Amino acid sequence: MIAQCRRGVLVRGVLTALFCWQAASAPASDVPYVPTPMPVVDAMLGMGGVGPDDFLIDLGSGDGRIPIRAATRFGTRGMGVDLDDHLVRTARADAQQQGVQDKVVFAARDLFDTDLTRATVVTTYLYNSVNMRLRPRLFEQLRPGARIVSHDFDFGNWQPDQKITVDVPGKAYGPPTSEIMLWVVPANFAGTWQWTLPGAAGDVRHEAKLEQKFQVLDGSVVAQGQRQRLGEPQVKGDVVSFTLSGSAGAARYTGRISGNSITGEVVRGEERPLQWRAVRIKTGKMDISAGPAHRVVIGSLIKEQ
Repeated sequence: MIAQCRRGVLVRGVLTALFCWQAASAPASDVPYVPTPMPVVDAMLGMGGVGPDDFLIDLGSGDGRIPIRAATRFGTRGMGVDLDDHLVRTARADAQQQGVQDKVVFAARDLFDTDLTRATVVTTYLYNSVNMRLRPRLFEQLRPGARIVSHDFDFGNWQPDQKITVDVPGKAYGPPTSEIMLWVVPANFAGTWQWTLPGAAGDVRHEAKLEQKFQVLDGSVVAQGQRQRLGEPQVKGDVVSFTLSGSAGAARYTGRISGNSITGEVVRGEERPLQWRAVRIKTGKMDISAGPAHRVVIGSLIKEQ
């Protein structure tokens, strides 16, 4: 257990190298148990905006501290899964002791055999290689708007929506800090969309062609024979926003997707917001493909994952 090595610069350096080397290619069953420090647990729950209406699933839950902390502090229901039956029993006993056994359950189970569809929040402290195997499953099973919070390890070329650094004195490996990252599962806005809005001489038809890679949106809109690119496009869960210029000034569009329609409002300056509804006439595909191999560098050694 990595957490048992606590002293010595040399030991810590060797441990860091070993940890990073394993992180490049380890299967889920080879991820060692390293307890998440409680300041990191609290920061993860805060970043995920965890509350009483959430259902949290902790993948590789160890002693259960993340679901138990969420239950005791925020009334969050949840589940933890871990391959180590001894740790699962420890987590159940701690939940019982803290009086939240009715809110959290723990199972000795492979995380890749875990149904994630109930989750509104998923927490992980897994190697990059395991995260990359897990990534397609997250997109398949989680609803748009679900939050994923990871400690130290990322999801490759899927960039986080937010990242912070937390001081962790006495950390078992690496520098005495931890990175905490948040991803919000995006809805698929890719495709061809049409809508109309009132203009000076009557309704104006708009047609947008949108491309999307993870939560990054790009595209253009044609209206009255003129094409322009989306300005400041943003996707957060099932909500999209972007800006278009016009004779009356810049207009900020905001809307929520449901199936093949987006409903929301358009704001131009100080004018009263206009209701807006777009219909998708051709569905595109959000790109969630893996990018170039992730490189783990240890001294002069390089490991591709």
